[in-house]
Amino acid sequence: MIMRFTKMHALGNDFILIDTRNSTVDNPEELSRRLCRRRFGVGADQMLLLSESTTADFRMQIFNADGSEVEMCGNGIRCLAKYIWDRGLSTKNILNIETLAGIIKPERAGDMVKVDMGEPVLEGRKIPVNLDGTVTDYPLEIEDRTFHITCVSMGNPHAVIFVDNVRDFPVSYYGAKIETHSMFPRRTNVEFIEVINPQEIRMRVWERGSGETLACGTGASASAVACMIKNLTNRKITVHLEGGDLYIEWANDNHVYMTGPAEEVFEGEIKI
Repeated sequence: MIMRFTKMHALGNDFILIDTRNSTVDNPEELSRRLCRRRFGVGADQMLLLSESTTADFRMQIFNADGSEVEMCGNGIRCLAKYIWDRGLSTKNILNIETLAGIIKPERAGDMVKVDMGEPVLEGRKIPVNLDGTVTDYPLEIEDRTFHITCVSMGNPHAVIFVDNVRDFPVSYYGAKIETHSMFPRRTNVEFIEVINPQEIRMRVWERGSGETLACGTGASASAVACMIKNLTNRKITVHLEGGDLYIEWANDNHVYMTGPAEEVFEGEIKI
């Protein structure tokens, strides 16, 4: 069987997008593991499936490189929206996309895409974290270090850690250990951030099921919320990631808005 796909990226966070509106994908977990393998497959951080929805304009499913399905991906939904608009699948300037995290609304913003990421969840058990109440600066011991984590859900779980110099921090080593810590019943994404000034932060991310990636939209949103909870930044900031910048605002309606680019790389066919 020959399957068509589109390779896309948002700030270097890359995706294999498959339009399944007129087809089906058997065993998407295994397909994602196969296609996302770099050098042995197409290569990507995640696989996105676009399909019809009975409750929204379209539906998006997200599978990590390890085959696990996740609730939401901020960079992925910008790529999905660009794919829809570029192919004339919808003329709406604001789309309603069904995800496991609920209905997410990407919007045209000039050459970029603005996404209403919804309201952040700060209650530990709902993130989920095995702690009650809000989780701010909670001490988590990992081998020789104690990290003070602030936890936020943006439809998926995040543990945000403040460091002095994020560029030199061993993200891959500690990110992998924190992701699978018993405190997180569904594992967690881990953000290591450095506050530059009240308008800017620098961030690196270890994504659950994918490893360190060049950008993470939900992670940038969660990191911004963590900064604002701790009164370290303004309510509208620029997040500098390894792949480029995202613009995050935690607005008066309690919704987080993320704005950033999305790019198509190429189309292809693969035998499955």
